[in-house]
Amino acid sequence: MKTVCKPNQCAGCKACIDICKKNAISIMDSLSHLNAAIDEKKCINCGACEKVCPNNNIVEKTKPQEWHQGWVEATRQTSSSGGAAAGLLRSFIEDGGYVASCLFKDGEFVFDITNDLNYARRFAGSKYVKSNPEGIYKKIAQKLKEGNKVMFIGLPCQVAALKNYVKNQDKLCTVDLICHGSPSPQILERFLNENHVDIKSISELRFRNKENFELVVGDKRLSSLDETDLYTFAFLEALDYTENCYSCRYATLDRVSDITLGDSWGSELDKDEQKEGISLILCQSPKGIELMKNVEFELKKVDLDKAVKANHQLQHPSVMPDKRRIFFENIDKGFCRSFAKCHPKVYYKRCLKTILHKANIFARSEKK
Repeated sequence: MKTVCKPNQCAGCKACIDICKKNAISIMDSLSHLNAAIDEKKCINCGACEKVCPNNNIVEKTKPQEWHQGWVEATRQTSSSGGAAAGLLRSFIEDGGYVASCLFKDGEFVFDITNDLNYARRFAGSKYVKSNPEGIYKKIAQKLKEGNKVMFIGLPCQVAALKNYVKNQDKLCTVDLICHGSPSPQILERFLNENHVDIKSISELRFRNKENFELVVGDKRLSSLDETDLYTFAFLEALDYTENCYSCRYATLDRVSDITLGDSWGSELDKDEQKEGISLILCQSPKGIELMKNVEFELKKVDLDKAVKANHQLQHPSVMPDKRRIFFENIDKGFCRSFAKCHPKVYYKRCLKTILHKANIFARSEKK
């Protein structure tokens, strides 16, 4: 199989699909890794896919020029952290621009572009799964060609792909999100199926609320206990990311975007403020610094060294756990069985707790 980049190292940015005029590329998802496969019968060897790939063509990275922690009061309560991304996109749209980012739609995390603030609110929230950016690069390029200014909010590899794709970047603003890594969407779908949830039938899926990391479908928590669900546990343990994430070249303090956003973990600010959510904001360019000035941020000083230590992705990629091999060797038996092979004590302890929890509920019901 001929691939765009090194075998099993595809990040799934899908810029190669957008740029290929012969529709010769498809992404092969093997759960543990991705490959951008080239149909050699259609390929004309133009090399466009290789040039746009963020693995093959590493985009120039820049050290932060300014760094802050803080929040946007107007968007803080409805955001996973301090509302920085929501504040930036709101200001950008109100100033006449378009924003492109990720949202949940028809059972999939896809990208779209809009200048409608109400629609853009659907971009809010963390997404702990690989998203599908296919088509967004073409849409952004077209908006820029028409003379519009565009803000793109995505992962570092997606920002890098966009910069490789778009030639004229004068009116392009980029915001990258500090990234741990991400699993195949098939992993999420399998977990949901085992919990009797059809991802294509739901309209809302949340991964996090401030300091609470858990999957919530609509208003329903997927764990009946006061503990993190198994999907989120696996994500936080870096157990199920695709292979490329563990060697990501963009997990450094030098960044590919105008602005980098994440959580201000390890903040010395008041505990109550931390519970409300505090964003870490790094600005790498004059364009990024100017964007910050247009938003009503409540900014506080932050020790960059402490912030880097608390966000290891600003130093190096996530480390591949030894148990990852066991997880993927058993994934065809089901998510829960695969998880149990890796973390038997955690799994069976939770099973017992769930049984006891249900028994207590039944007992209370009988007393009534």
